[in-house]
Amino acid sequence: MEIMKKVKNTINRVTDNFDEDMISKINQMEKVSRKKATIGIFGKSGEGKSSLLNAVLGKKDLVATGCFGACTAVVTQLEANLEDSNYIAEIELFSKEEWEKELKDLFSVLSDESEDKNDDLFDIAVEKITALYGDDADEKTLEELKKEDKFAEIETLLSISKRISKSDVFEFTNEVASFTQHSESSSGDWYWPIVKCVTIKIPDCHKLLEHIAFVDIPGTGDCNKIRDDKWKSKLRECSFVWIVSDINRHCTKELGPGGECKRINFICTKTDEINPAAYVRSARLTADQLTRDKDRGKVCILHRNEHAKMRIKEKFENSDIKKIVSTDSDFLVFTVSSKAFFEPTLNLEPSETEIPKLRDDLRNLNKNITRELTGDYVNEAKGVLSLIQIVQPDTNKETVKMTDKVCMEMEESLMKELNELDIRFDTIYSVLDQCLSRGVKKSVKSCDASTIAMIKHNEVCYQTLRALCKYGGCFFTQGSKKKLLDLNKALAENLHECLEEDFKHIFPVNGQTGKSVQEQIDKFSIIQTDFAYFRSSTLNHIQKYIKTEETKLKASLNREVIDKKKDIYLSIQTTIENEMASCYEQAAEMSGAGAMKKLQDLLINTVEKKKQDMFNKAKNEALKRFNDLKLYIKDALESGLKKSIKLALSQTSKITLMESPGDLPPSSDR
Repeated sequence: MEIMKKVKNTINRVTDNFDEDMISKINQMEKVSRKKATIGIFGKSGEGKSSLLNAVLGKKDLVATGCFGACTAVVTQLEANLEDSNYIAEIELFSKEEWEKELKDLFSVLSDESEDKNDDLFDIAVEKITALYGDDADEKTLEELKKEDKFAEIETLLSISKRISKSDVFEFTNEVASFTQHSESSSGDWYWPIVKCVTIKIPDCHKLLEHIAFVDIPGTGDCNKIRDDKWKSKLRECSFVWIVSDINRHCTKELGPGGECKRINFICTKTDEINPAAYVRSARLTADQLTRDKDRGKVCILHRNEHAKMRIKEKFENSDIKKIVSTDSDFLVFTVSSKAFFEPTLNLEPSETEIPKLRDDLRNLNKNITRELTGDYVNEAKGVLSLIQIVQPDTNKETVKMTDKVCMEMEESLMKELNELDIRFDTIYSVLDQCLSRGVKKSVKSCDASTIAMIKHNEVCYQTLRALCKYGGCFFTQGSKKKLLDLNKALAENLHECLEEDFKHIFPVNGQTGKSVQEQIDKFSIIQTDFAYFRSSTLNHIQKYIKTEETKLKASLNREVIDKKKDIYLSIQTTIENEMASCYEQAAEMSGAGAMKKLQDLLINTVEKKKQDMFNKAKNEALKRFNDLKLYIKDALESGLKKSIKLALSQTSKITLMESPGDLPPSSDR
């Protein structure tokens, strides 16, 4: 960032006589920033995810084994502490109102004594209540629990912002553990049930994480909608993904067109855990292969790693993951030994553990973001310097007269370019309209069958179906094989499938497609080559200033498009969920004899009755949001550039004052 300091010092030397508008413009340079690139880490507890992170960050005991992924849907984020040398945890908790509603739901599940009660939900309720309030808390009523000191203690905790800051890593991890982990051997004072998200900031790792955040992505969400929404939103934020174990199909959907994933690393952990004798027999290694290195274990590890990479890449060719990334180079496989990285006695060279490769990957990503930030800063500085140059004495006496005309031409060019941009966006709108219209027809035709296939499947019992309705059409079954049942997603599937291919071309996360919204923005420019009047240096500086402002605006909008496109894609399922909401509420109340059939009939009949209107609403909402995006982009360009033109024009008025006889040197010296 040395170049930024030099630019700032140069500008500060000449700022003494600037007005408020100019000072405000200079201060904006300090606000050049970029949101962190998010790396989502997928992996079950016990897959070696914690050891991997400790090795990559060079902090052996930072992340306790079992910390990441131990508690469903407690999103945990790791990033650099750029402020001081402490380890910091910022913990986002439920509000009092949110937890009051959750607690009421949990006790409602516990008090259900019918034969139809859901055992999965019952176990979850017991686990959350006892983890937080202690043994036997689940055997009390909610009113009884409210009278206890522990209840008041939790209420007080919910009313404050929780922040932990420690210089000692062991003290830090011990205190944070109660918010991220759960112990089956001891109950009480485990706060993860009231946690939405934990952000951990680590000192001395700015070269790896200055612009990057690691986010733990559990394999499934949570029955609580607030935490489930937080989990899904983090999925969609992932620019990069590290897969430490298998990734389920639901996650790939969130990472795909509705997200911003650019690249995926598949990481095989614990590669040093091997029985050499058994591996030699199974792999049929030859004597020649074994004598190349004295360490037979090392030979086996490296041989297995090589073949593991080949198998994973072959599997990748036929997986849902391939649909997410653009090219084969966006999917890399690493075979990692975190244990051997810290313990040289295992005889693997550091490079053979592949931890250095992952570190280099992070450093390169950081450097790229730093380079982009520097470019943004330099562009901002060029604009400010051009603005400063506008008020310098100009030898062309016609400058002030011509400035008004030039600015008027720029405003005319602005309106012309906005009209052309509007036409290009209308073309994209038509493509989306056609895709969604096909999706509506396909959805109307097949939605009845999709609904029946989900709710009448052999594995779906009454308790599960009732839970699905209780939680708005989406439920994660518990037990050893967690499975997502999402009727809203199933109903939205045909609309998404018909939209998917064109959507990826209209909103790519990187690269050019010739059809993207970003490319339409890049074509926009009010600086035309046929502008006359740029013989004077002042008018030339005006042109440069407007050009830099235009470049900055377009770059900012292109980044915002990635976020806005998520809303468009997500709106399809959200609309369907809202349309089905009253049906879910009614179905969740059904119990007693014949309740299963009544519940199934209600869902099937509601879909049948609402389908045409529901899918058209989903289509229209997506199109409306795209149109809102178009209007937002046009308004940002128009208001931003008009403001810049006005600021440039205001600076030229100062030239007249400077051109008074007492201020300018004799004409012979000019």
